[in-house]
Amino acid sequence: MLSDASDEWDIRCDLAAAYRLIAHFGMDDLISTHLSARVPGEAHRFLLNPYGIMFDEITASSLVVVDLEGHALQKEDEAKVNNAGFTIHSAVHMARQDAHCVIHTHTLAGMGVAAQEQGLLPLNQKSMCFYGGISYHEYEGVALDLNERERLVRDLGDKDVMILRHHGLLTLGRTVSEAFLNMYLLEQSCRVQIAAMQGGHKIVLPSDRVAAHTAEQFQREGYNRNLRPWTALKRRLDRISPDYAT
Repeated sequence: MLSDASDEWDIRCDLAAAYRLIAHFGMDDLISTHLSARVPGEAHRFLLNPYGIMFDEITASSLVVVDLEGHALQKEDEAKVNNAGFTIHSAVHMARQDAHCVIHTHTLAGMGVAAQEQGLLPLNQKSMCFYGGISYHEYEGVALDLNERERLVRDLGDKDVMILRHHGLLTLGRTVSEAFLNMYLLEQSCRVQIAAMQGGHKIVLPSDRVAAHTAEQFQREGYNRNLRPWTALKRRLDRISPDYAT
């Protein structure tokens, strides 16, 4: 079940692994978007990627500690962080004590669904796991205005998954692995939706009863809280890019 990674280095390694896996599965966007993780301790500090570094270059030691004012708590030149990323991630970390990790992406499928009026449809069992569990935030421009944090938090509510209209996807978790698995499932759901709509035939939706039942099954089994997929993914990284943990 859940691993209580209280040691900062362990969290750094998990977050660096998540950055590499986001790139591996084609969910990165050049140097844009962010993954963040809360640093242990009473102070509200979290880890963020230095701006300008590709996701497949991120290592555990390259991650930057920032406070809730957006100040990097180190003086190296590479400690510059992206203001828009800070706005979104700091909002969630401040408001949700259970948000130990926050992931935000700009994928083609995610942005496509974010532009559709109906949002995410329960087209398959992956997307049904989010049935009734997705929040939406209307686009306000590039997220540079700290005042937007209040509305982001309001729209997120108690959900762990959010679609940012005309922007992208956001997930959170009590661990890095939980946030990543939420994002993986959400991204796959968006890819299926875009593919189904391109097929040229009428889309068939399941009944609300079946969709709700499937969501309850996913929640009961706790797929996103099971460490087996995450452990397997890290074994893959150990084979193909083990320097993530340096």
